[in-house]
Amino acid sequence: MILYFLTLVLFVMGVYCLIAKKNIIKKIIGLTITDYAINLFIIIIGYRAKGIAPIMFKNMTMKELTEYGVDPLPQALVLTSIVIGLGVLSLMTAICLRLYEKYKTFDMSEINRLKG
Repeated sequence: MILYFLTLVLFVMGVYCLIAKKNIIKKIIGLTITDYAINLFIIIIGYRAKGIAPIMFKNMTMKELTEYGVDPLPQALVLTSIVIGLGVLSLMTAICLRLYEKYKTFDMSEINRLKG
């Protein structure tokens, strides 16, 4: 239960960075923290105490596999999400660098004021 609360705290920290901060770099960090919080939540949902890999061995019955086997779907979803998150992070960083080259600042309120 404490893991769910800590995941929620991590998620709220990321959303706070997205909403309250004016620096683009801090917003990127906030989005990354939010992404990691969601991935952690999915992994926690898929956790099973005393779980085994979902592989059927020779001396194992189907009942034992369904009782102790861990669902591999959350792990596959998180792995895919990590790869997509890395691509989005690199794109955001490239856009941020282009904005800095044009406006010479990372401050969103300053960029909105310049309008050019």
